[in-house]
Amino acid sequence: MMSLFSRDKKRVTAEEAHRRTRGADAPAVLLDVRERGEWDAGRAPGALHAPLSALAAGEALPQAAQGRPLVVICRSGNRSQRAVELLRARGVDAVDVKGGMQQWARAGHPVVGAGGSEGSVA
Repeated sequence: MMSLFSRDKKRVTAEEAHRRTRGADAPAVLLDVRERGEWDAGRAPGALHAPLSALAAGEALPQAAQGRPLVVICRSGNRSQRAVELLRARGVDAVDVKGGMQQWARAGHPVVGAGGSEGSVA
C-alpha cells in the first residue's frame, strides 16, 4: 500500500484532517480513539470509533478502516499520538490531529452526538 502520509509526518491540523477525511471519495478515514462516553457526547460526522484501550489490547480496527490511511483523533491530541505509534507499529498509514476534537470544534467543523443531534466535545 502506498502511503498517503510522509513517514516523517505524524501530525496534521484540524483543517488538513477535515480535507483528507470528508466526502465519499476522501483518501483517509477519521478514527476517533476516545472512550465510549466521549464518543457518545460528540464526534465528527463519519468518524469511526476504536478506543485507544481496545487498540492497545491488540483489537482489530473497524472493518471500514482496514487497509485505509487513518487520521486519528482524540480529545486533545495525546491519546491519538499514542494510537498512531501503535498503528504504525502494525504497518498502518496513520497521523494524528494536533489539538484533537477540541481543535476540530474550535475550527468550526461539525460535532454530532447520538442520533445526529448537535454534540459537544467531552
